[in-house]
Amino acid sequence: MSFVEGNVPKFPRMNIWDPYERLGITRDASEEEILDARNFLLKQYGGHESSFESVEAAFEKILMASFWKRKKSKINLKSRLKQRVEESPPWIKRLLEYIDLPTTDVILRRLFLFGFMAVWSVTNSSETGPAFQVALSLLSCIYFLNDKMNNLLRASVTGLTALVLGWFVGSIAVPVIPAVLPPTWTLELLTSLIAYVFLFLACTFLK
Repeated sequence: MSFVEGNVPKFPRMNIWDPYERLGITRDASEEEILDARNFLLKQYGGHESSFESVEAAFEKILMASFWKRKKSKINLKSRLKQRVEESPPWIKRLLEYIDLPTTDVILRRLFLFGFMAVWSVTNSSETGPAFQVALSLLSCIYFLNDKMNNLLRASVTGLTALVLGWFVGSIAVPVIPAVLPPTWTLELLTSLIAYVFLFLACTFLK
C-alpha cells in the first residue's frame, strides 16, 4: 500500500494503548462493528503510514483476543465434560469405554449407507420383505466393527445384537405408530427401518 505524507491527517488516538479505545468501540462490540470501525478509520487516516499501522495493530489485537477467548471456552467445555465423566458412577464410566466418537466424515458416510439401505428397502419392498437389504446392512455393520475391534467374532456378536435389539424395539414400536404410512409398508419393512438405525449406531459409535 502506498502512503502519501504531508497534508494527510494523522490518527489522533495513535498512541492509545487499549485497542478498543483506539478504534473507538466498546468491548462488547460485534465483529461487524469492529470491522466497520477499522474500515472507517482507514478511509480517514489510511494515507498516513503510522496511522495505518496503528489502526491495523489495534484491529489485529482485538481479533487475536477474540480467537483466544473462543479457544479457551472450548477448552473449558472439554474440561467440564471430562470432569463430569470422572465424577460419574462406575457403570457409566465402563459404558463410556465402549463409546467412540468418529469424525464427521465417517458419521456422514455411514449415515448415507444405511439411509440408502432404507430407501432401497422402501422402493423395492416385496412380499418376502427387505431380507437382502437387512442382510447386507448387517454384513456392512460387522465389517465396520471388525475394522475397529480387530476381532471378527466380537464384531459379529455386536452386529447381531444390534440387529436383534433393533428388531425387538421395532416390533414393539411399530404397532403404536399412527396409521399415516402407506398401506404397502408392511410390519417387516417398518421393523427393518428401525433395525437400520440400531446397526448405524452400533457400527459408528461402538468400539
